[in-house]
Amino acid sequence: MAEQLLEGKNVLVMGVANKRSIAWAIAVFLKKAGANLAFTYQSERFKDKVGRMAEGLEPGAPLFPCDVGIDAEIDALADALGKKWTKLDGLVHSLAFAKKEELSGMFAETSREGFLLAQEISAYSLVAVTKRLYPMFSEGGSIITLTFLGSQRVVPNYNVMGVAKASLEASVRYLANDLGPLGIRVNALSAGPIRTVSAKGVSDFNKMLDGMEEKNPLRRLVPAEEVAGSALFLLSDLSTAVTGNILYADGGYHIMGV
Repeated sequence: MAEQLLEGKNVLVMGVANKRSIAWAIAVFLKKAGANLAFTYQSERFKDKVGRMAEGLEPGAPLFPCDVGIDAEIDALADALGKKWTKLDGLVHSLAFAKKEELSGMFAETSREGFLLAQEISAYSLVAVTKRLYPMFSEGGSIITLTFLGSQRVVPNYNVMGVAKASLEASVRYLANDLGPLGIRVNALSAGPIRTVSAKGVSDFNKMLDGMEEKNPLRRLVPAEEVAGSALFLLSDLSTAVTGNILYADGGYHIMGV
């Protein structure tokens, strides 16, 4: 039963912004499957909102500040989490950022600062967090991150984020190879276009959705809740033979030539 898939498992969720975020949909599914959850928030600006959401889903759920652009905060997260839990079974990395002005126009005009910032937050953060937290996976477990088709194809107004997602996916493969002997799986989940706060930063995002139902093999859009179901699979023992993969939860759109 789905309600028992993660019974007794400890999972840290990074990247909840609001109830429309994919990370939140995943957290809801994980809780229904019996997981014990902990959450991070980026800064004081998000503390109260994420805290209220976490408390409503799981009263007393651990909540930690963590700006993944600051190594000291990642260290503090690892130390604080280690005092709450004796082990970690799952990690959800749903973090990405690029300056809005770097997403539109010519990719050739990308600034050095904008390129490095997108790489740091959207790709290197997975490496940095994994580096500090993998010792807590004493019984093995699963790490997942969120990616998008713009890593493999040119998507208008995605630019530097597409390159960062490609770096993220390569990092998944290298981390999977490193951590496999420890029983830790590392995979990426590639969702289709979903109306999240982050998506608002992509110009003409609604145009991306136009006609998507007709182009998609399933002939419909895939909501965050269905993406969360795929995340549950990757975080559960049903996927113990799956690592280093990009699992597409986009209704099959990635196979199409249009």
